[in-house]
This record gives sequence, C-alpha cells and structure tokens, in this order.
Amino acid sequence: MQKNGESKLTKEESAKAPLDLPFLILVLLLVGIGVVMVFSASYASAFYSSASNYNATYYFNRQAIFALAGVAGMYGVSRLNYPKYKRFGFLVFGIAIFLLLLVLVPGLGVSANGATRWLKLKGLPQFQPSEIAKIAIIIYFSARLSDRKDFFIRPKDSRTLGGRTLKAMHDSGFLELLPYGVVLLVVIGLLYLQPHMSATILILVVGASLLFVAGISWGWFLGAGTLVGGLLWFIITNTDYMERRINIWHDPWSDPLGGGFQAIQSLLAIGSGGLLGLGFGNSRQKYLYLPEEHNDFIFSVICEELGFIGAIFILVIFALLIMRGYWIALHAKDRFGTYLVVGVVTLLAFQVFLNVAVVTNFFPVTGISLPFFSYGGSALLIQLAEMGIVLSVSRQIPAKKTG
Repeated sequence: MQKNGESKLTKEESAKAPLDLPFLILVLLLVGIGVVMVFSASYASAFYSSASNYNATYYFNRQAIFALAGVAGMYGVSRLNYPKYKRFGFLVFGIAIFLLLLVLVPGLGVSANGATRWLKLKGLPQFQPSEIAKIAIIIYFSARLSDRKDFFIRPKDSRTLGGRTLKAMHDSGFLELLPYGVVLLVVIGLLYLQPHMSATILILVVGASLLFVAGISWGWFLGAGTLVGGLLWFIITNTDYMERRINIWHDPWSDPLGGGFQAIQSLLAIGSGGLLGLGFGNSRQKYLYLPEEHNDFIFSVICEELGFIGAIFILVIFALLIMRGYWIALHAKDRFGTYLVVGVVTLLAFQVFLNVAVVTNFFPVTGISLPFFSYGGSALLIQLAEMGIVLSVSRQIPAKKTG
C-alpha cells in the first residue's frame, strides 16, 4: 500500500477519508475558549487605545475573523494528500530563509522591545518569519528522515587516511547528521541577528525531537545538547538584553517599575485568582497594569478570572490534544506522516510549556505566545494550518486503527 513512504490514496480519496474527530474537537474547543478570553483580556486596553479607535471589541473582532478563516484553512489543509508535502520540503525551507533575511532589511523589518522579529510586506498583515521557519524545519527534516537510508555514504577505499576518516565519520553517524546541523545553524544564525531566543529554542527542540524519533544515536544528543547549551549560554551572557532578562528573572523585585514589572504583575494576577477565580471579565490586572495581557500574558488573566481550576482545565485540554496528536503519529500510515505529526505536536507542546513557564516566572520573560489564545492573526492562521497537517495525516490511518 506504500511506495517510497508515500500513500497510494488519490487526491479525492484522501479528501473524503474521515479525519480524527477527537483531535478536531479539542482544537475547536481551544480556539473557541481562546477567542472568548481574548475578548475578556483585551477590551480594557482596546477601549483606552487610540490604535483601536477606542473600540473595546477591536481585538476580539479581529481575532474572531482570523479564527474563522483559520478553521476554514485547517479544514482545507486537512483535505490535502500530505505525502505531496515531501516534494516541497526544500522549497519551503528556502522561502523561510529568504523571509528571515528580509527581516534584516531596513524598512521591511519591524522592531519592538529591542528586537526586530516582524516583517511587514505591502498588502500582507505583519507576521514573524520565524513561524514559517518552524514549519519549514518540520517538513524538511521529515522529508529527509523518512528516506534516511538513501543518504548513507560508504567510502570506496578504506585503506587511505581519507578513506578511514570518511568511514569513521560514516560509522559514527556524523555524515548523516551533517546536513541537519548545517540547516539548524543557518536558521539559528539568522534568529540570533533578530534576536529571537524563544524561536531558537523551539526550533532546536523540534529538530532534536525529529532526529530522536528517527533513531539517531543517544550519544549525539548528549554531545549536541552540551554544545548547544554552552552556545546558548554564551549568546545569552554576551547579549545585553538577554543578560538583563536573566538578572530580572532571578529577582523581579530588583526593578519593580522597570524590567521586573511584567513578571510581578503576572504573579499578582495569578495569585489573586485563587482557586475559583474572580469570575469571567473581572480581572483587575488587565486594566493597564499587566503588559501584553491579551497576547503573551493572556494565561495570567485566565488564572485571575477562572482561577486554578479553570487554568488546569485548559491545560488538561492541551494535554489531551498533545496525547491524541502523538497517538495519530504512532498510527500514521508511513514514516513521513509520523515525523510530520511528531514535529507539529512537539512544537505545540513545548510552546505551551514555555508560555506557562514564562507567566509563572519559571522561565525568563521572552516573546512566546500561548497557542490558540494569544492575540495575533497570522500566528493563529499558521497554528491552525499545522493542525490541518495533523488531520491530513489522520485521514490516512488504516480503518482498523482509528477510534
């Protein structure tokens, strides 16, 4: 039923096959709750902002429109025959690199809070090319790893020094890993110029997860983990804004009205929610106290209004979605489908973890959003397109394995 890792289902058969209903319901539930929470978290700042023309429902209206468009796009992507993505892995990666380079062009890149991470092109909404880079890494790595046996190189003559060296590099797996390492270094280098540490961490985690699932030796993970950890520490300690964030993270109250203000207000919001919360719409910190209350720190408002129980309920939905995603990966019809789903679901899982870690001050403050909840149209569209890829893979799971 498979040839070179591709399903023989026709385009029409793939589009008509049933998708994974539990996964779809969980996604729609999170998107629905997310849009409602954007309304609650944003109406105060929207009402007092000239950017929204003092319209209290400005952010909610835009997020709702993007959510509807994203759900439609997710369904459209789910109808595509996912093995076709393999042919475009390198092209998507090339587009991502091009967009990351455009961010560095004066007049095109948009700066905020000491970083230039956004791209504004005529006729298009502002977006972060790093979001494109994440899915590009997933598709490119999945395509190569699903055919990894085709990339083994064996030396013709092991009697010479060069031949023995090549054989040792081959036997250790270095030659196979080299293309993936080069790709990651190129992307990380461009992200460093922005700088964008959270995207760097996410891309490294996604890349490592795909290599791990493909069966790469544990030794490489230990060595690469040590090397990458040292490199990240070097970057952090030699980048002024990152070093300041680390110092503030250790003690937010050392600068309560400056760098520590956001972390302190977030902790106050979470703490004031208690067990049951203050009630939907009753957050106090969203009244211009907590910065980014409808964006990166929307989970703080969730904790304040819905309390510990409400916050845990949302995290449980995320956990169920992640587990169902990995179930789909385990039962995918081919390796390419497995790797695609593992990459997408790992990206989602780690992004949720990092966002919650940031708002609870378990991790230094960095620009990372909560999937399906944080305000941002382009990010929501891309996230739902990624969910569409998972649903596309689920359509081709053998009937006896569905349920």
